[in-house]
Amino acid sequence: MADLEALAQAIIGGKKDQAEAHTRQAIDEGMPPGDILNGGLVAGMNVVGQKFKANEFYVPEVLIAARAMKAAMEHLRPLLAESGTQPVARVSIGTVKGDLHDIGKNLVAMMLEGAGFEIQDLGVDVKPEKIVEIVQNNNANILALSALLTTTMPAMKETIDALTAAGLRDKVRVMIGGAPVTQNYADEIGADGYAPDAASAVECAHSLI
Repeated sequence: MADLEALAQAIIGGKKDQAEAHTRQAIDEGMPPGDILNGGLVAGMNVVGQKFKANEFYVPEVLIAARAMKAAMEHLRPLLAESGTQPVARVSIGTVKGDLHDIGKNLVAMMLEGAGFEIQDLGVDVKPEKIVEIVQNNNANILALSALLTTTMPAMKETIDALTAAGLRDKVRVMIGGAPVTQNYADEIGADGYAPDAASAVECAHSLI
């Protein structure tokens, strides 16, 4: 009998092969993909997020857990689509113009995917006009922007201004983060949310929907 608790534990421990084996077993036994996602993957990543916030886990442990989650997700994703399981929400995430840092962004993307969000990764050095085009053409509920340098933070404001100018600001909720970014800055530029770390980003995204 497939054991979702064991699947969650495999993800918390970053045991990729075990996570895949438990996922395949649950699929083979005909367990609904939504149950496997929520009872195994999301449950495991929730614990990872809590441990990260409590400083019991650091970035390497989170990355290893996220890798196990992603491996399990590869087996589940096609079945979730087939079964019509809806994601919590859709998130477009990218690092802003002029900034090539992606570890923080990737970590947030993995944590959000582990929490049941559908992710569109826009990559790094994403220009405001490109983001306007993306928001116009897709149905993302949340736009997540990352900046790791004080010199690239103004690109966050440029992006929000560009969305406003294009009449798209109401179409998407904007959350921002990155080492130099603060709640004050988020308020100043009119972002909807701010997250100081990857675990908080999941809470922030939930609060925005």
